[in-house]
Amino acid sequence: MIQEFKIKNVLSFKNEVTFSFEATSDKFAEDSQVVKINDNTRLLRFAVLYGYNASGKSNLLYAFDFLPRFWTYKPGSMDEHTGVVPFKLDQTSHNEPSHFELVYFVGDTKYWYQLDLDREQVYLEKLSYYKSTQPTMLFERTLVDGHSVVNFNPNGDKISAAAKEMINVNCLKNLSFFVARNQVNVSLPLIDAAKNWMKKQTMPVVFPSTSLTDYAQRRVSNSEGLTKHLVDFLHEADFNITNISSDVVKKNISDEEVKFRLEDENLSNEEKERIKKEKNITLVRTLFEHTVENKDGERTYSMNKGDESTGTLRTFGIETVLYEALEDNAFLPIDEAETSLHPKLLEKILFEYLKAHSKSQLLITTHNDGLLDLVNDLIRKDSVWFTEKDKAGVTDLYKLTDFRGINRLSSIREAYRNKRFGATMK
Repeated sequence: MIQEFKIKNVLSFKNEVTFSFEATSDKFAEDSQVVKINDNTRLLRFAVLYGYNASGKSNLLYAFDFLPRFWTYKPGSMDEHTGVVPFKLDQTSHNEPSHFELVYFVGDTKYWYQLDLDREQVYLEKLSYYKSTQPTMLFERTLVDGHSVVNFNPNGDKISAAAKEMINVNCLKNLSFFVARNQVNVSLPLIDAAKNWMKKQTMPVVFPSTSLTDYAQRRVSNSEGLTKHLVDFLHEADFNITNISSDVVKKNISDEEVKFRLEDENLSNEEKERIKKEKNITLVRTLFEHTVENKDGERTYSMNKGDESTGTLRTFGIETVLYEALEDNAFLPIDEAETSLHPKLLEKILFEYLKAHSKSQLLITTHNDGLLDLVNDLIRKDSVWFTEKDKAGVTDLYKLTDFRGINRLSSIREAYRNKRFGATMK
């Protein structure tokens, strides 16, 4: 689970800001929304971020998303860019390194990851863990005379001199240590636990433009548990859907389309060989069963996805990724969570997520200030965050509990609309 995330010189975040999932001493929804890691650490399962258009909300999600992508990004050469985007609205920041820090737990083990890089190279990459109150370095990677040098702590994972040399050889200046580590067949239990958490328990950002339908169809086709969850949720949410079925079918394709498919870099070599041999592609066909009452009594009709509304398909996709986040105890960021959803439907989605017992974490951005009426009813005060951009284009990040007197407010929503917390249109 994520405890804390710091960034500096990343997109609109010129100055260092800190986002935290640490819970305050507030006991509201303690059983379902707070996970007690140890006697000193209580982490939230949910956070919501408010701010005016272009204030930096999506940029924070981009920053979260950058780390798992960078940990697996393997450039074709030393000349390719790292992919980081610095602050660009002054004369100096674009020439300075961007900074990332992530503090997180893998089970009961606390890790601290640090990264300094620009578009050309990594200056510092460091992973530590906590055996006590002080961090113990596992590896530290620095830039010396234009080359990456990786040092390991002998009190951490045991590694041979040959393996160290291979990792150093493979650690190009514009890629992550973890990419170099993946090219060496050696066991590094502490480091690999941190790496596997990033790979398996962080999910990509769901943006308003993200199409989740195909993904959801494929997941439904091989998961009875997910199918039952979706049918139950859609039924309770007043959709008249009473069943969902997805089947994988094969479609024959022409020689010209085979050639086109073989050029797709996203396909595995195994899938390319199959397409070349069988000359077909796999598609998922989903049918939504609707049960209605009309003059003929109760009747059931099957409709394909093309007949369903945008809201139905969005709910189908959002509930799929939320189900997987809950099952995998994963971190899931969703940008503009209200996209294509009725306000009451969004509330129900959040209610169902928040009442579940899990170590998953959900971070959403939204313009739906109606959720602020649910503070202390559904949402904890320490789950609410804001972004605000100043005249220089710099985003500040702060939380509701930074403000005094919020317990005396009759309506947090009205206070927000009256600019009590900023993060609104001037």
